[in-house]
Amino acid sequence: MSAEDVKKLREMTGAGVMDSKNALEDAGGDFEKAAAIIKERGLLKADKKAGRTLGAGLIDAYIHNNKVGVLVNVSCETDFVAKSDVFRNLVHEVAMQIAAMGPEDVNELMEQAYIKDESTTIEELVKSTIAKLGENIKIEKFTRYEI
Repeated sequence: MSAEDVKKLREMTGAGVMDSKNALEDAGGDFEKAAAIIKERGLLKADKKAGRTLGAGLIDAYIHNNKVGVLVNVSCETDFVAKSDVFRNLVHEVAMQIAAMGPEDVNELMEQAYIKDESTTIEELVKSTIAKLGENIKIEKFTRYEI
């Protein structure tokens, strides 16, 4: 296992250097297995952060073809994370998901398959972002309008 292997896995998963190195070691150098290990461990990290206080976040608006509009409120722990590209991208992706799939509430949204990758759910998308950023994240509420 080389530094290039670790770098490649980091780029694939968004995991940290040591997490990538350890996952590759545990998977015997198999990238698919290592990515699955990182995903599993990332979800465990997200569960550990679930009780932490949320004091920041973003509201995003998305309008699709002037027919569907969404406002979504997603919280995180700090303004530093709220201003990050990774968090901002997550919030926008969630807004597009709501526009496309029209969930009734946050619980239904969290169970939906992600429109850009049906092998993952919105809950898993949020948890993987929690693992990347190291802060608790919660989709608080949303409103969807449709003509």
